[in-house]
Amino acid sequence: MRWLDHREELPESLRGAVIALGNFDGFHLGHQAVAGEAIRWAREQGRPSIVATFDPHPVRFFKPETLPFRLTTLEQRQELYLAAGATAMLVFHFDAGLAGTSAEDFVGGLLHDRMGAAGVVTGEDFTFGKGRSGNRALLESLGKTHGIEARAVPPVMDGGAPVSSSRIRSALQAGDPQEAARLLTRPFAIRGIVQHGDKRGREIGYPTANLPVESYLRPRFGIYAITGTILSTGQELKGAANIGIRPQFTPAKELLEPHFFDFSGDLYGQEIEVAFHHFLRPEAKFDSLDGLLEQMERDCGQARKLLSAASL
Repeated sequence: MRWLDHREELPESLRGAVIALGNFDGFHLGHQAVAGEAIRWAREQGRPSIVATFDPHPVRFFKPETLPFRLTTLEQRQELYLAAGATAMLVFHFDAGLAGTSAEDFVGGLLHDRMGAAGVVTGEDFTFGKGRSGNRALLESLGKTHGIEARAVPPVMDGGAPVSSSRIRSALQAGDPQEAARLLTRPFAIRGIVQHGDKRGREIGYPTANLPVESYLRPRFGIYAITGTILSTGQELKGAANIGIRPQFTPAKELLEPHFFDFSGDLYGQEIEVAFHHFLRPEAKFDSLDGLLEQMERDCGQARKLLSAASL
């Protein structure tokens, strides 16, 4: 799948595409509806389809102090867009230049001149241009001027409210990964490179793969039933993981530490993805190492049971 940069001219073979415009971070049910409309429309007309995203997120640009909130990396988004049937992913690199682009220049200069878009699809609440001055109506009006047809997709409703990234973040922060997975249509997953740690888990009989959490949203800290995928081989594993600051040990260090059942291989330097399925309990500090070990044994037993039941 092509990975395109908005600062560069599109290859001639991708001009005339239908572009799904949005951030599409979580690529949840609502995002899938917008992208799906663009992909169907493009196929009907024999055109390429492109799903756009913004990186960094505009909120991160304007408020760099904002706590991490991403639901996916660019690499994860590319895979999700490809699986949905898109021809390419377009990354709008959100910097001062893009932030200062007028709505008129966004449509005429970027969508028309640089990308040669034939059509664009957005959500009904999509805004664009300097100061978020552009909306659905202006996009349609400016698009007509430049020969670009614009369509808007209504929000996907669930339980009387739109499916949104904020709902998913709230579910994860409340320790409800199953609700998040329902809205995402897949489990929330953190991807990273396994690092060397202090090997505390190995010393007590529960070796873990240490992953930095980086720019991902922090779900509720605690113990989860998880699955893992070794990206280089596609091998899938089951396990239990702690995400948090490890109150039992000092110094405090924020990490994701999955322990994979019945696995003894070397994962250092490997890229793995950890998917969150069930929240088991919050982080806790125990009075003794024996108390911690007893609880870890219970956690792993519960995780095995939950993950086995889910696979039936």
